[in-house]
Order: sequence, then C-alpha cells, then structure tokens
Amino acid sequence: MNTPAQPIRFHRFATSGHSHRAELMLSLLGLPVEPIDVDLAGGAQKTPAYLAMNCFGQVPVIQDGDVTVADSNAILVYLASVYDDGRWLPRDPAAAAQVQRWLSVAAGQLAYGPCAARLITVFGARFNADEVIARAHALFKILDAELATRAYLTGDAPTIADVALYSYTAHAPEGNVSLDPYPHIRAWLARIEALPGFVPMPATAAGLRA
Repeated sequence: MNTPAQPIRFHRFATSGHSHRAELMLSLLGLPVEPIDVDLAGGAQKTPAYLAMNCFGQVPVIQDGDVTVADSNAILVYLASVYDDGRWLPRDPAAAAQVQRWLSVAAGQLAYGPCAARLITVFGARFNADEVIARAHALFKILDAELATRAYLTGDAPTIADVALYSYTAHAPEGNVSLDPYPHIRAWLARIEALPGFVPMPATAAGLRA
C-alpha cells in the first residue's frame, strides 16, 4: 500500500456525516492526516480560498500534495484507488459496478432520507419531517433485506460502499428514524465498528437520542 509523502490535509466539520465518511476511510487505511476544522457557521466554506477547492462550498475536501479532491464519495474513490490494493474498491469491473451502485444510493436515497431527517433536528433544516422519515424507512427496509443475505453491502468483505452508507445510517436515530426494526442493519453497523481503524462520528443529543 502506498503512503503519502506528507499528511493529507483534511477539511472537515465534525458532526457532518459526509465529513465522517472521509475521516473513516482515512483512518481505516491508516493514512497520516492533518485535520482542518471548517467554521461553517462563520462562513469559512464560502471564502474565495475555500471555493477554489470546492466550488459548491461544502465539506469535506482533501489536499493530497498537489491533488485536491472534493465530495465525500469522490474522496472515497480517490483514497481507495491510490492507497489500497483493491480491497476497498475492487478492480474487477463487475464488482466495482456493485460498489458504484451503493455510492449512488448514498448520494440519493440516503441523502434525501436519513441524512435529511437528521439535518432537521441537528441543523434546523427546513424539510418535511414526515416525508424524509418515510424515505428513510423505505430505504432501511430494502437495506435490511439486502444485509440479511451477506455481511456487507457487496459481499463478505467491506468496501467503500459500506463506508459511504455507514455514518448517516448509524446516526439515523438523531433524525427520529429508529433502527429497532432493522436487525440486519444493526448487525452490519456493529461489524463496521469492529473493523481495525474504525473511528466514530460524534453523537448529537437530538431526535431519538435527545
């Protein structure tokens, strides 16, 4: 496995699930990191310097030497491509396509379900709570059924697909989405949390965890 010549600069916000995806991958790969907390409340993500790294003004962003990568899922793909041997992102096209399928779910159903529900309670976002909670449960019913047949999303070993879906699933109760009906999801979360290098995302006293 490759090692960066210098620590990877990691622009983050601690309670952002998108930031946690990147932080978790960096830790699972054992990479040296220089964390940089972005003052979202103060508008640091809208400064010209930050917008030069990510034109959408979002966290996370990594700077790996001369390479800058924005977007949490893109960061997962980059890190696994550069610093792993194919475990986290398979080189086989069919297996890689299965991983991509779940990255699309992370950017779609997960973002507009569990993530949006948590944004209401933690950050005061203006979404329809009933609607996004319903979306979360619709996703979790499918996810629970999928995980009834295998240990991880694409098979017997974890990939970046699991990293992409972990954070907002684990913290769904903060958005008033209970995980009690989903035993296979809860077992999957426990398997990820038992991986060497796992780091948790700070919990928020909101929703069902208030």
